[in-house]
This record gives sequence, C-alpha cells and structure tokens, in this order.
Amino acid sequence: MIIILTYDDHTERMESKTARLTLLIDPEKKKAFEALCAAQDQTPSQVVRRLIREYLEEHGVDYATRHGR
Repeated sequence: MIIILTYDDHTERMESKTARLTLLIDPEKKKAFEALCAAQDQTPSQVVRRLIREYLEEHGVDYATRHGR
C-alpha cells in the first residue's frame, strides 16, 4: 500500500513551497496510526511533519524554513 502525505494543514506556518512524501506502510499499521491521530484530533500529515521536525532537531540538522531563522 502506498500512502501519500501532503502538506495541506494551515494551522502551522507553511513553507513557501511544499513537497509530497510517499511511503509504504503495512495496512494494519496505517489503520492504527490513522485511528490514533483521529483520537488525538490531529491529521496524519500533522503528526508526520512534527516527527520529521523533531528528528531533524534531534540530529542538529538545520533547514531554510526552520522557525526563528
């Protein structure tokens, strides 16, 4: 199964350009992930973007659209 995550949430600062991330995931994990996101009133895209930001920060990676730049 292919999941396409798009950057369409307008509740946080958006970059001037967006990109699409496509990944493969087990259907049961996808279902569980979507259910958890819904229970927390978040979209899967919001959660994945947060995880990516945290991962970059954890590893000291800087990028052009980082807040405070």
